[in-house]
Amino acid sequence: MIDDEGNQLGVMSPFDALKKAREAGLDLVEISPTAIPPVCRITDYGKFVYQQKKREHEARANQKRSQLKEVKFRPSTAEHDYQVRKNHIIRFLGEGHKVKAMIFHRGREMAHKEVGQAKMQRLLADVADHAQVEMPPRMEANILMAMLAPKKSGAPAVKPKPQAAASSPAKPGAAAPQ
Repeated sequence: MIDDEGNQLGVMSPFDALKKAREAGLDLVEISPTAIPPVCRITDYGKFVYQQKKREHEARANQKRSQLKEVKFRPSTAEHDYQVRKNHIIRFLGEGHKVKAMIFHRGREMAHKEVGQAKMQRLLADVADHAQVEMPPRMEANILMAMLAPKKSGAPAVKPKPQAAASSPAKPGAAAPQ
């Protein structure tokens, strides 16, 4: 039994605890029902529920939520576009998101599925340092897709900060040191 000021009152019967709560003009709230003996507190029940909801809300706000990101390719995707999308995948994985890589085949591209397979294998090889393959590439209708998840590592990857002062070039028009 704990009173409204946080002082422990010791073990007592439910009747006595309820009597003390009514004398204080507050409610008897069971805090830990699984403990032996159960822990109760004398407090305002409305305030208790409000604080509990507030704690749950803060816990949800601090929780990291992972999203599923989709990145789409075509068998004929140009090299620069491929590099840009590959970099997006690496960034998404670095942020902790899962990525669904998809290669869409249209029309006569379906006759040469091996081109899409080769592009997917190249992509998986390029992002192997950052991702683990959660679902290997498979064809569903005209879409070749693979699911990638961030690699589990002991420490999060931290980008090194550039040394601005040491490697900055001399300003134009400034005298060179002699």
